[in-house]
Amino acid sequence: MTLLSDNRVMLKFKALDAQRRRLVIHGLVAYALSRILTVVGAGLVAAEQVVRNRWNLEFCEKSKIVAKCVAGDAPFARKVFPSGSDLIASVFGAWDGNWYLRIVSDGYPHFIPDGVTYDMAPARAAFFPAYPTLVRFVDKILPGGPTTTGVLVNILLGAVFVAIFGYIALQLFGAGPARHAVILLCLFPGSFVLSYVYSEALLLVVAAACLWALHRERWLVAGLLAAVGTATRPNGLALVLACMVAAFLAIRTKREWKSLIAVVLAPIGFIGFMIFLRHHTGENLPWFRVQSEAWREGTSFGGAAVSNTVEFLLHPLSSPTNVLTAASLVAIGVLLWSAWRHRIPAPMLAYSLGILFLMLLPETVTARPRFVFTAFPLFISAGAMFSDEDTPWWELVIVTLAAGLVTVVGMYGVVSAVP
Repeated sequence: MTLLSDNRVMLKFKALDAQRRRLVIHGLVAYALSRILTVVGAGLVAAEQVVRNRWNLEFCEKSKIVAKCVAGDAPFARKVFPSGSDLIASVFGAWDGNWYLRIVSDGYPHFIPDGVTYDMAPARAAFFPAYPTLVRFVDKILPGGPTTTGVLVNILLGAVFVAIFGYIALQLFGAGPARHAVILLCLFPGSFVLSYVYSEALLLVVAAACLWALHRERWLVAGLLAAVGTATRPNGLALVLACMVAAFLAIRTKREWKSLIAVVLAPIGFIGFMIFLRHHTGENLPWFRVQSEAWREGTSFGGAAVSNTVEFLLHPLSSPTNVLTAASLVAIGVLLWSAWRHRIPAPMLAYSLGILFLMLLPETVTARPRFVFTAFPLFISAGAMFSDEDTPWWELVIVTLAAGLVTVVGMYGVVSAVP
């Protein structure tokens, strides 16, 4: 009987290993395809810029001021025309990427003037330190400069995140739903952020690892990972909520008081950054002042998202940003519905709801694809909604997401919408 039991266990492990291998292959293929699609989107932006540069030069020559153009006296001077690869890199380093790159090169400001605006360099104090610190470290090792390093770091972090996500999905729902979930995650338009010089990739890795550690009741590991997450992005604070829910359940069911270790450690990253800025700038809570003055950020508790969506419905072509807000709200509705039908562990749901709350809280930057993407546990439930027999619907979803990913990169690249 013992030998038979051992054989069954071995067969079970072999089957699980085979499932993992197939899932890794599917995940890597989907992730590689999604990165290609982001390059396609950035390439379209670069092609548009090249055409514009050529048109400007032709206009310059026809206007007989080519000498000024070549000398650099005009904004479209020939000598400053960047190459196609440089233009693509500039797309991936745009928007918030510019601020992270400033921190990589210059660190944090020692003084923040009153009435600081978005155009002032000290406004970089609004961005958290974990990601630029990592890029600065890797940039000392790799050639190519901070932008290239930032993109490469995020692409590698993205691959690690997809692997952890796939493993969690496999353990929770099995091979089929996990495969669907990984593909949905990789092609979701918000995944563009894994190619940009943004901090989401690092947050996603530590958040996925933290949530799995909570699921396995590894309290110290979970707390340390959550602390890194709260030092990476403001919405990393959702990990604190996840730790609190996990600790509450552990104490209620098992009287496992050591679970509070995770709760105590989780906010240390955020608190540490606030203390650092206090000593670095000589000002109490400068991060909140920069958010208020430079970004005019207030609170709307979802009002801004609803207002933008209504504006989109009334005037569909008036604002690309409103289009993305409305699409994000639709995606949230679908994901929450899937989470209601296919339940995920309470700490993972708490983290996701915390992310969505922090997304809808601000008045300026509200619902966006990258924030929805950060609520990644919901995609596990979404993957469980599809079966192998749903071929027509599945193919339609994949094509729609892939087109959306290229479109989002293009919109951000031509600065027609706010990420």
